[in-house]
Amino acid sequence: MSVGNSPSEDRPSVGHALAQARIAAGLSIDEVSTSTRVRVPILQAIEQDDFSRCGGDVYARGHIRTLARAVGVDPEPLVEQYAAEHVGETPKVAVAPMYEAQKIRSEPRRANWTAAMIAAIVAVIGFVGYTVATSGGDSGKTTADSGTPTPSATTPSTSPSPQRNGADPKPNPSNSAIAAAPPGKVTVKISAEGTSWVQATDHNGKQLFQGSLKKDQSETFTDDKKIKLVVGNAGAVKLFVNGKDLGAAGTDGQVVRLTYTPGDPTQG
Repeated sequence: MSVGNSPSEDRPSVGHALAQARIAAGLSIDEVSTSTRVRVPILQAIEQDDFSRCGGDVYARGHIRTLARAVGVDPEPLVEQYAAEHVGETPKVAVAPMYEAQKIRSEPRRANWTAAMIAAIVAVIGFVGYTVATSGGDSGKTTADSGTPTPSATTPSTSPSPQRNGADPKPNPSNSAIAAAPPGKVTVKISAEGTSWVQATDHNGKQLFQGSLKKDQSETFTDDKKIKLVVGNAGAVKLFVNGKDLGAAGTDGQVVRLTYTPGDPTQG
């Protein structure tokens, strides 16, 4: 046990002061050990002024501070007292050499990791370069190959056009076609060039049609004796009566009432 320099008669030793403070605080050694995580044998040795178990002055000072705070006393006076009474008597642990040894041992590992990372990066760069070069060659080849069938691919798309045009000699039906006029009947065709409301009835007053005609729509009505029309917005529709084009039924916005018979080529 390291006793160290004798403390003054009016001041207890560091270990004795810590023990008195612990007892005054009502704490057991086990309780202090649990709260500070300082093992019981080391704590008991410190209270007996044996700091050899601490492992050196640095650790001894650390334990003194920890224990002093745990028992409720100021650690700094005790640390100063320990330095005055015990520095130089407890063997010091060669902390720096151990650290240097660990540092020396760790350096080769860092160098090895660095070399491995460099090698991996070089491998990745080489692989990427090879892939780019290979894909570039393939794409060039593909472009050259794909350029060959281009004329034949466009030939089918252009050749059907003349065939379609030549195979369809009949024009599309037009809304301007004149309604046929069966013998002995009256036929009226109304063709819209805009939106117009139309009502058509036969000679018995039967409603043949009622509703709006929109642009490009048309309706045809036939009766044995008579067709009556009511046309709103008359300028928006054209009339074909008994095979003859009578033109617009009226003017824009005008509402007209018209009647046609089998022999009428004109509006009645």
